[in-house]
Amino acid sequence: MARVGIFFGSDTGNTRRVAKTLHKKLGDAADAPVNVNKASVDDLLKYDALLLGTPTLGDGELPGVESGGQAESWLEFLPQLKGKDFSGKVVALFGLGDQEGYGHEFVDAMYFIYEVVKEGGATVIGSWPTDGYTFEKSKAVVDDAFVGLAIDHDNQSTLTEERIDEWLEQIKPELLDE
Repeated sequence: MARVGIFFGSDTGNTRRVAKTLHKKLGDAADAPVNVNKASVDDLLKYDALLLGTPTLGDGELPGVESGGQAESWLEFLPQLKGKDFSGKVVALFGLGDQEGYGHEFVDAMYFIYEVVKEGGATVIGSWPTDGYTFEKSKAVVDDAFVGLAIDHDNQSTLTEERIDEWLEQIKPELLDE
């Protein structure tokens, strides 16, 4: 069984909470979540299975200092991953956004991570249906589905737990190499 690394960027703490929930539900199969502002590229690349999470800030941006975040995050870390070899790695993404306040860029930041790991040769799993969401557009929609789990903690927090459970059941076989 593959060990799962969970890495996240966060500004308000909601993405951290989702990462901790994922860790709790995966139990011994996953290591404790790590904020990317405390991680190195080698920390992330040592895993064959990864859960990567991000909120979307501002105008559909990754969290980080330049996008108005409180600390460095994905905006500073992601460029370090460009050109890295993700071959043989299984990656599942989760993104947080506000479909009502920012429906024109809902969970866009998840796409930027998707693009880098996909270009690096990762097998990206865990696409998620757009049903049940109301938004204008999202870069994170590829082939009529989100590239990972979309969470709207601001407007649909009562659905978060159920969505996490469904998504984990969907990705566990490939994520844990069962």
